[in-house]
Amino acid sequence: MSSPVLLAHPLQADLAADLVRLHDAVSDPSDGVRVAVTTSRFGLSADEVAALPALEAIVSFGVGYDSIDLEAVRSRGIQVATTPGVLTDAVADLAVGLLIDTVRQVSASDRYVRGGRWAADGNYPLTGQVTGRKVGIVGLGRIGHAIADRLAGFRCEIGYHNRSVADVPYAYHSSVAELAAWADVLVLAAPGGGDPVVGANELAALGAEGHVVNIGRGSLVDEPALIAALTDGTIAGAGLDVFADEPHVPEALRALDNVVLVPHVGSGTRETRRAMADLVLANVDAFLERGELVTPLS
Repeated sequence: MSSPVLLAHPLQADLAADLVRLHDAVSDPSDGVRVAVTTSRFGLSADEVAALPALEAIVSFGVGYDSIDLEAVRSRGIQVATTPGVLTDAVADLAVGLLIDTVRQVSASDRYVRGGRWAADGNYPLTGQVTGRKVGIVGLGRIGHAIADRLAGFRCEIGYHNRSVADVPYAYHSSVAELAAWADVLVLAAPGGGDPVVGANELAALGAEGHVVNIGRGSLVDEPALIAALTDGTIAGAGLDVFADEPHVPEALRALDNVVLVPHVGSGTRETRRAMADLVLANVDAFLERGELVTPLS
């Protein structure tokens, strides 16, 4: 008898081992697979869904779901679960870290010291201050809220853009361009998929002293427009955890000194990844036992 659980794409080793131990999970698709386990990076394509005739549920390690072909999934009534909540703190921590690094130029000044330039060229140029900045958050979900909470300690003024107005003490802006024109720093914390929400117009509205921090998805930003804006001084800098074609980051972006680049590590703490794995297991267990998911997509 084939296993009802498919390891559809590579998973962290301890989670894969647990799924094999608990459910005899397999890596090769078969007609008996009811639950496919994947990640937010790889998702599940329409072709992969079509190859699993008995598929009833997809459980994804991560909160992003733009890599899952939802049209193919919903046409067959397949349920989808992600791992929300448990990675909120880690991602919000990194967002604030990138904001501080980008505005205060921590990584750039580290390179300045390591390259011997302090002794050769004198003191590092003055930078901006984080405290009191106007921060515009695109996507005020769990992670967006957690970022705003942390920035309260820096006495930042918060504005936001969402698909709808939220019951929060922050100023709502009806478009990303309007938010960018108001903000000193634009933080992207929305799910990806679809067209970019930040392009040349939004970057121009942010202005020459503005910064972008993206911990959402690479698809949220027109990457060539961002590179151009960073190169010609349209904006001052950026801090990026996500990219358009991961793990491939354009050489033009890697060559810039006014951008901080980290390799999609927003949830990359030992504690968070274990909690995510536990939530994947809980979803798989609940579905096989009761036909229900613990954290289904709404």
